[in-house]
Amino acid sequence: MIKNVLYFVVIAAVMVLLSNLGWLGFHVDGWKAAIIAALVLALMNTLVKPVLFLLTLPFTVVTLGLFLLVLNAITLWLTTRVVPGFHIDGALNTFLGALVLSLVGSTWKGLAKQEKKS
Repeated sequence: MIKNVLYFVVIAAVMVLLSNLGWLGFHVDGWKAAIIAALVLALMNTLVKPVLFLLTLPFTVVTLGLFLLVLNAITLWLTTRVVPGFHIDGALNTFLGALVLSLVGSTWKGLAKQEKKS
């Protein structure tokens, strides 16, 4: 349970950090918006991404899975449409932001699994 909470805090922290650095066109109006955005992004990844995955399965197969990065960007874009105080400028910035958040999330989950094995 605590690892899940820490995961959302880490994702929110990355969002705030990107916003404060002015990098990737991220605009987050504080921690509250970042935490809500992290939770909504997780919800989008749970509910919307599987449907999009099924609809775009041929593209995913042809691109050897790289189209999943586009799906991550779509879920991040949908999150910006739902969460007030969270905005990303442009499609390319949304794609790059999704890439950064995916890398951070994958690293976090990999470290959590590695710790669990020990």
